[in-house]
Amino acid sequence: MIKTDEEPLRERIVWFACEYGRYGYRRVTWLLVNEGWRVNHKRVERIWRQEGLKVPAKQPKRRRLWLNDGSCIRLRPTHRNHIWSYDFVAKRTSDGRAIRMLNIIDEFTRECFAIRVDRHIEAIDVIETLADLFIERGIPEHIRSDNGPEFIAEIIHAWLQRLHVKPLFIEPGSPWENGYIESFNGKLRDELLNGEIFDTIIEARVITERWRKYYNTIRPHSSLGYRPPAPESYFPYLVANV
Repeated sequence: MIKTDEEPLRERIVWFACEYGRYGYRRVTWLLVNEGWRVNHKRVERIWRQEGLKVPAKQPKRRRLWLNDGSCIRLRPTHRNHIWSYDFVAKRTSDGRAIRMLNIIDEFTRECFAIRVDRHIEAIDVIETLADLFIERGIPEHIRSDNGPEFIAEIIHAWLQRLHVKPLFIEPGSPWENGYIESFNGKLRDELLNGEIFDTIIEARVITERWRKYYNTIRPHSSLGYRPPAPESYFPYLVANV
């Protein structure tokens, strides 16, 4: 017996696949369930394959780095505001001029607190962005980064020390040690930046901020059981823009 909702479901799955081209069937299943469809991932996968939609390849597993005493080098987040991460992503406007994006996330909740977009971002700009977030979100115990000049600058080190925030620096050339922010950067580039052409810095700020809110409140996150990192954080914003 053919289910009466088969064709509407098929159309909706294809729509999601077109709208979010980098999503797999499991994330699309979560979006469907969130809309009220009574489906499981096996049914969505069957339709997915029948329609010839791409099934993303499984990501290779990486070995952890271990010390001689058996302890793991990378400190794992255990609660909100335990460890924040920050890093830069680069892009260019249509005229070829460079853009820098400073991304800041909470490793435990996966929430993105800020994407600061500017032509140039220096150490004092990093402090300014962090200061606003510390007032709004509280002060983290640790903050993780690579060894970029903006992050190891003495002015930042001294400021964090006064606030009792412990910096965590990854080994040079080992981005997997900063896996949470690297994963976020990859999603930002894959789902937004690779498909956008920015003509102005203002346009880049508006579009990336819109995506950040979507990422926090709507986008299913596989490591969170296909729930968004902060579904209620921007509820007034979402209501105002429905």
